[in-house]
Amino acid sequence: MKSPFLKSYAVVYLLFLFAPIVLLPLFAFNDSKIIAFPLTGFTTNWFQVMADDPNLFKALKNSLFIAITSAALATCLGLFAARASTRFVFPGKGPMMGLIMLPMVLPDIIIGMSLLIVVLAIGVPLSMMTIILGHVLMCVPFSVAILSSAFQSLDRSLEEAAYDLGETPASTFRLIILPLVMPGIISSFLISFTISLDEYIVASFLGGSETVLSVYIYGQFRFPARVPAIMALGTILVAVSVVLLTIAEYFRRRGIAKSGGKDTGGFL
Repeated sequence: MKSPFLKSYAVVYLLFLFAPIVLLPLFAFNDSKIIAFPLTGFTTNWFQVMADDPNLFKALKNSLFIAITSAALATCLGLFAARASTRFVFPGKGPMMGLIMLPMVLPDIIIGMSLLIVVLAIGVPLSMMTIILGHVLMCVPFSVAILSSAFQSLDRSLEEAAYDLGETPASTFRLIILPLVMPGIISSFLISFTISLDEYIVASFLGGSETVLSVYIYGQFRFPARVPAIMALGTILVAVSVVLLTIAEYFRRRGIAKSGGKDTGGFL
């Protein structure tokens, strides 16, 4: 039986969750330096102020490099881990997969502090490479979750048929399995890219003197006159994130349909 209370709770929860995101474009196009109602008028000046800041583009360049590299590494590692967990049985499989998925449930601040202690203890200087290390650690569990679903939906008889026709395990993986799970790989890459681009805590712990976009945005809130321009930047980031998640969801559903599986829900 459907409960009116649960329906009302879901509506209130979604409003609480997404109302701040809806406010971003309102104040980004508002002709006032003060973030408050009532709105005073329409302007696109804050987008120009944002575009004229050279520090923003430096931070954006660093973040794009980190996000692309982290997403590629996390997807590769996730591909191997997902393939091993869904296809093979080996000693310690359960604890090993649990350890891989652990960063998904650990608080980001715990991960950031732990990695900072480790890299300082072994004498590694803080840089973009240490940020990439932290982001890969955080993105791999999401990659494994997505790619495990893709591998589980595969028809194993296709792999067996390839072996019967003389293909090696390597050529079967390259010619049969990889094309079938490619939508999941693309989805994993896009999700990992979005997580890395938005992540702040680990980047602030491991970045040293390198400025990334999330740290730059946090620093700008110390200056009230810069807040409307940050609202404009936030509006663009939300739009980009929605587009990437939509594309990732499209490829996820395409991969399930391609393998003949049943869709039981997704990101959107």
